[in-house]
Amino acid sequence: MIDTLDLIVIGAGMAGINAAKKCSKAGWSVAIVDELPYGGTCALRGCDPKKMLRAGAEAVEAAQRLDGKGVVGEVRIDWPALTKHKESFTDPVPESIEGGLSDAGVLCLRGRARFIAENRIAIDGNGEFAFRHALIATGAKPRPLDFPGAEQLIDSTDFLNLAELPRRIVFVGGGYVSFEFAHIAARAGAQVTILDRGSQQLKMFDPDLVDMLLDRSRLAGIEIVTEAALDRIEGANGKHRVAYQKAGENHIAEADLVVHGAGRVPAIDQLDFTAAGIEIENGGVKVTPWLQSPSNSRVFAAGDAAASPGKPLTPVAVFEGKIAASNMLKDKRTAPDYIGVPSVVFTIPELARVGLLEEEARERGEVDVSFTDTSSWFSQKRLGESHAGAKIIAGDGGQILGAHMFGPDAAEFINIFSLAIKLGLTVKQVKSMPAAYPTGASDIGSMF
Repeated sequence: MIDTLDLIVIGAGMAGINAAKKCSKAGWSVAIVDELPYGGTCALRGCDPKKMLRAGAEAVEAAQRLDGKGVVGEVRIDWPALTKHKESFTDPVPESIEGGLSDAGVLCLRGRARFIAENRIAIDGNGEFAFRHALIATGAKPRPLDFPGAEQLIDSTDFLNLAELPRRIVFVGGGYVSFEFAHIAARAGAQVTILDRGSQQLKMFDPDLVDMLLDRSRLAGIEIVTEAALDRIEGANGKHRVAYQKAGENHIAEADLVVHGAGRVPAIDQLDFTAAGIEIENGGVKVTPWLQSPSNSRVFAAGDAAASPGKPLTPVAVFEGKIAASNMLKDKRTAPDYIGVPSVVFTIPELARVGLLEEEARERGEVDVSFTDTSSWFSQKRLGESHAGAKIIAGDGGQILGAHMFGPDAAEFINIFSLAIKLGLTVKQVKSMPAAYPTGASDIGSMF
């Protein structure tokens, strides 16, 4: 039997959930399907559980920074207890999200989905469904790695669910996942190494501040090996030998655990796009600026699965899902506005950016760049922090084009610059903001 739906959403992460609710509340018949628990990567296997674990690392780090400055006694992480703290948030999420979808009138399905025609989909254990519209919002997965022993790596999901933290950990890759998890593991007492094949880490962030982060990471006990070409992983039963080359020489890193931190790709390979005439571009679903498949007009895509200009970030997935839903409901061609979307690497302290990098801004014309090392400022001094800085980029007319920050609470301060860029504010206007004192935000006026 084939049921006909106005919309079927594939993927119960943030993009899919928002789109499904919006269309159902507008009176459409809507179903959502996922083979994994509802909630998506951010809530269950990424952003949120990571930051729950990070809370323990922050407490340890704060005590260590103030050791000898009025704080005494050892503070350490009890990993199993910290994991239970994380689970107090993640465990209720799937039931809560599914309940909210059901209350909104959305049919909730579980199983692996695949297209069988331009307007039909099959779901394991649920049969076949015809649809007027479909939204692909399946998110991303770890990038496949092809070298001997690659199957011995665990991914970010496995790391977040570790019952115990091994003593020696090697992270493969120099991106978000490796640095964020390395900072947690190091504060929890692990011996941590990051192996990255590139010469520049975290390429989407300001290189001057990345250098500051690398120095701070090493100070925290993290070994960072750049231009390391991985050859193979040997060993078994939790004892690994990671073989790599650097500068033409062979090296071995001993590890109890090896973690995949070498990037993610859209999770779309099992959907059988050929049957539906859906095109792929740059590894994701090819879409128009308004998130519609140009080769199958019934189909839209949002979030990490879409080959859109948006960054692979949760806020982007949320507004892309809402805009895709609106375009389907109203038969419109509204393109998302990606201006002013901030990004953060949640190391300790944090690295944040919004807007253009300095190199990107200079390619567009004359700019005014203010780079300030804020390591000795009061905001850092009171915390015992040794590394912090900011770079603000403005155009000819003083309009803020980019903001880059490294230091305590940079993830919060960057939101002020996000709003400034979104509204087209100038340096003068931002500097005129009266801020509560003494707060970190009160430093902003002195960063230009």
